[in-house]
Amino acid sequence: MTLAQLRYFCTAARYHSITQAAKSLYVTQPTISIAIRELEKEFSLTLFNHSGSHLSLTEEGEVFYNKVSAILADCEDLQANYTASNASKAIVRLGIPPMLSTLFFPELLDRFHEVHPDVWLELQEFGSIRACDLVQNDVLDIALINMEIPNVDKFHTRQLASEPLYYCVCSGHHYEHEPEIRIEMLDGESLILYNQDSVQNRILQAQFSALDIHPHVIMRSSQIPTILKFMRQGRCGCFLYKDMIPLFPEIIGIPLKPEIRTKAGLVWRRGRYLNSGMQKFLDFCRESYELGALTK
Repeated sequence: MTLAQLRYFCTAARYHSITQAAKSLYVTQPTISIAIRELEKEFSLTLFNHSGSHLSLTEEGEVFYNKVSAILADCEDLQANYTASNASKAIVRLGIPPMLSTLFFPELLDRFHEVHPDVWLELQEFGSIRACDLVQNDVLDIALINMEIPNVDKFHTRQLASEPLYYCVCSGHHYEHEPEIRIEMLDGESLILYNQDSVQNRILQAQFSALDIHPHVIMRSSQIPTILKFMRQGRCGCFLYKDMIPLFPEIIGIPLKPEIRTKAGLVWRRGRYLNSGMQKFLDFCRESYELGALTK
């Protein structure tokens, strides 16, 4: 028995639905179903009556629900009392890649703090690959990542945006007036790519290898000011997300053909208990995205 299993059971009981419980808790439906089966097996109980997709508690399930609700309430009181006794805010350790953070922060951060002043987001900058490792090892609670990362299905996920990549240059570059860029046109071109732990790098390198393209990578960096210093000379290009380009008036963005589109979203460890701060942040991101307040 774990607190997560008990929470899954109680949520399913309140919603009378595994589907709605899974949506509320940001987990898959099998996660809820497995947790309920394991509780039934451990305590030799039948917790629910099933009528199609509708759930209702059995008589013994109601008794179990009342006891579990009391346990979870005590756990929440303990957490609240501990937090209050230390006069501290709930802290969510959030990993963000440098480029994706340009799209989502600080605007999202400011809005979140306005709505939830009781939660403090502790931001740490990592590439998507490294951030996922740290989430898996509980060093980070949640990470904003490029969701094209391999094995992303090992995590719970919440997609926030889908963004095309553009090839970007500054005035004076010989491609500045091109209406579109094909990957073949980058053979021998001077490029700036992101750091080695960037998922975007792996996507681009796969494209180059598939077409036997060999650009000249002059630098690997995720720092926009550094990249711009090199690009201003008009001799190299880089790749940015489309919605980043208006933030830098001197950059000329050229669409790629065929389009290379990546997904950005949040990940957290499977089986991880969501504390109140994590739950508030995930709910806020979901609601903001559904209302169109985040990049789409």
